[in-house]
Amino acid sequence: MRKAALLAAAMALAPAAHARPAPDAAPLVRAIDASDLSGAEAALAAPGLANATLPYGETPLARAIETQDAQMVALLLAKGAKPAGWDSLGRSPLSLACEHGADAIVGQLLDARADVRKAAPDGTTPLAVCARFAGSATVARMLAMGARADTLDAQGQTPLMWAASAGKVETIGLLLKAGADVNRVTPAGFTPLFFAIKSGSAPATQALLDAGGDAAHRGPEDTSALQLALYQKNWGAARLLVDRSIGDLAAIDRNGNRPLHVAAASGDTALIAAMLDHGADVNGLTGPSRIKWVTEANFGMPPPPVPPTPPLLIAAHEGQMEAMKLLVARGADHAFVAENGTNVVLAAAGGRSAAALEAALALAPDANVANAKGQTALHLVLFSGPHPDLEPMLAVLARHGARTDKADAKGVTPAQVAAEGLTEVKVVFERVFGQTNQTPPPTSPAASD
Repeated sequence: MRKAALLAAAMALAPAAHARPAPDAAPLVRAIDASDLSGAEAALAAPGLANATLPYGETPLARAIETQDAQMVALLLAKGAKPAGWDSLGRSPLSLACEHGADAIVGQLLDARADVRKAAPDGTTPLAVCARFAGSATVARMLAMGARADTLDAQGQTPLMWAASAGKVETIGLLLKAGADVNRVTPAGFTPLFFAIKSGSAPATQALLDAGGDAAHRGPEDTSALQLALYQKNWGAARLLVDRSIGDLAAIDRNGNRPLHVAAASGDTALIAAMLDHGADVNGLTGPSRIKWVTEANFGMPPPPVPPTPPLLIAAHEGQMEAMKLLVARGADHAFVAENGTNVVLAAAGGRSAAALEAALALAPDANVANAKGQTALHLVLFSGPHPDLEPMLAVLARHGARTDKADAKGVTPAQVAAEGLTEVKVVFERVFGQTNQTPPPTSPAASD
């Protein structure tokens, strides 16, 4: 009995004499890649080839989806290709079609009864992928076929979060109607509202707020919805939140800024005005960050401290002339001088805008004012190196009587900075101020830091 059993097992493991070798898939792959329908149909005469396993677990159907060839997809489905299975990256044909945003091909797979509930190994459902990349009509059809609106993936994210991350307003509405939780929180601390803000879409942000999204939720690093909008430069969402009185306009963020400082740097005058209308302090100062930086947490050096600075100086440094004008009109102190000696002129000189520098000199008409290091506006402009507004900024300072021979605390004059610096800067400097015979210092002048 033992000998007979071993013989039977050996025969089972050996290839049967009548078994056919696996068909060669190369002709079919070439036809799919070339969108050659007749060639593909001829290759598919080989039994089982429609569901052959290609390298990396890919199937002919998945390869046709990758090429975005709807006719080839239709042919393969007609020849028995199964809209199921996973490739080595954990993608099914349906999720792959969703990832490409191919609504027509997704429709073909749904017609073939692809499983809308089958999640990938990481928990991601086709609905989640389509919620981000495909059209709302496709999402509506998947929901009607039984796709669940609130399934979690491995990151704790729902299809609603996927839709919000792409700013898909109509899809957000469909998922909410289907029962998606508007305030579900991921383990990392993000809600659908935070995903919408991060997407850059103000309409998506509004849709979730209107649906009851928790605007008081705090994300990672104790970040508020308003602070996240400002971090992401989503000015439209920030304006929406401010208009709804959402967010503390006096709060200091991880960078040491209050919301008005960030708005001033952006130059968005509508956002600045809205913040001022809702009580932001036009002369509020930056302050210490509330967040421990990674370098500090690892016993490294934190960023250098920034002296308390009002929004006007931020706007000047960022070259936001219209923002400067608005802030002054609303009561900004144009005579403010920071602890390091920076005033509005020196702040503007550290930027790259001749218009902002001109506006600053209109507020504080002294082109030779110096900071705590003895550096004048002319020093700072030259330190900034070549940029499109270099010559116009030098011309502004020349018109306002900037001196080329005023030495800083180290004894270095602007003329020496130009003589010792980049040739391009020196040429522009001499074109504006004329040639100088200044002797360069023995070592290169220190940068403006």
